[in-house]
Amino acid sequence: METNMIQKIGQIGVPVKDLNRAVDFYKEKLGLSLLFNTDRMAFFESNGLRLMLSLPEKDEFSHSSSVIYFQVHNIKATYDHLVDNKVIFIDEPHVVAKMGQIETWMVFFKDTEDNIHALMSEVQV
Repeated sequence: METNMIQKIGQIGVPVKDLNRAVDFYKEKLGLSLLFNTDRMAFFESNGLRLMLSLPEKDEFSHSSSVIYFQVHNIKATYDHLVDNKVIFIDEPHVVAKMGQIETWMVFFKDTEDNIHALMSEVQV
C-alpha cells in the first residue's frame, strides 16, 4: 500500500442541533469565514481547511464531534478575546508539552452544540 495516498485533511464535519445558532457561533464568536450555507449545512474556511456544520441526516451522525484544535499565534490574547465574546471555556490556557525550546499550550471550550474544541499554540521559550 502506498503510504502517501492521503495528501491532507480537506474538510471536517461537525454535527449541530441548531444550524443558525451554530453558524452565529463559528462566524461571530470564533471569526471563521463563512463560505456558504444551505438549510441543512454551512461551510467555513480556515486557512485552506473547510469546516462543515450540518444537521445530522441520520441518528448515527447525531453525536458530538471529534475535538478540533484551532491553532492560534497568541493563546492568551485569543482566550481573553473569546471570553469577552462569551465563549464558554472548560479550563484556562496551560502547558501540555515541552519539547526543547517549544511549549505547547492548550485551552478547551464548548461550542453552542456541546461539541468540545481547543485552542492550541506553540510558544518559543
